[in-house]
Amino acid sequence: MGQLVAAEARKRGDEVGAVVTSKEGDLAIDQLAEKLRGHDAAIDFSVGEAVLRNIEACARARLCLVEGATGWKQHEAQAKQIINEHSGAMVYGANFSIGVNLFYRIVKQASSLFAAVDGYSPFIEEAHHNRKRDAPSGTALKLRDLMSEHLGPDIPTSSTRAGHIPGTHRVGFDSEADQVLLTHTARSRQGFASGALLAAHWIVGRTGVFEFGDVIEDVLKK
Repeated sequence: MGQLVAAEARKRGDEVGAVVTSKEGDLAIDQLAEKLRGHDAAIDFSVGEAVLRNIEACARARLCLVEGATGWKQHEAQAKQIINEHSGAMVYGANFSIGVNLFYRIVKQASSLFAAVDGYSPFIEEAHHNRKRDAPSGTALKLRDLMSEHLGPDIPTSSTRAGHIPGTHRVGFDSEADQVLLTHTARSRQGFASGALLAAHWIVGRTGVFEFGDVIEDVLKK
């Protein structure tokens, strides 16, 4: 993802001033902050265990951050505290695909409709490549949260990790008479890169913590 984001940024005319790789994971936070200082925004698609360190470094460097890693939901409150203490700015999300974020809205509306009738049981299925560590995916957890607002918390969720699957999410409503299935399938990671760059341009000049959904809402209003 890092290479894809950098390539897409250059294609759009943005300057990539620094790239931090996993080999630099042992840098002290102050060292990392110094490397990042002077840029407009950083985009992080690393791993969950590195997120708090990267957030701290960006906050100290006065750098806006687009946080695309997953697997750190349990540290969300701490992450927000770090940003607020430094008057920083961050956009985060379970999925930076614009299509997925529109899919969220479709699923939420569908859930409200199926909650109004009897006999339908909701479920979620997701599949990703075998290198993805967290399961269920952050996107599946977000879908479950949205559906739970109307259908309650007990929504069966299954995960598959195999091969090179970019990402597929299915939301179903099953009854004795029929089944309704909503599906989002990522054909490549291009959509994630495009969304992250959209968020990076949007966050510059702002202060606070935002979800990528806030970016999408702002875009939809225009």
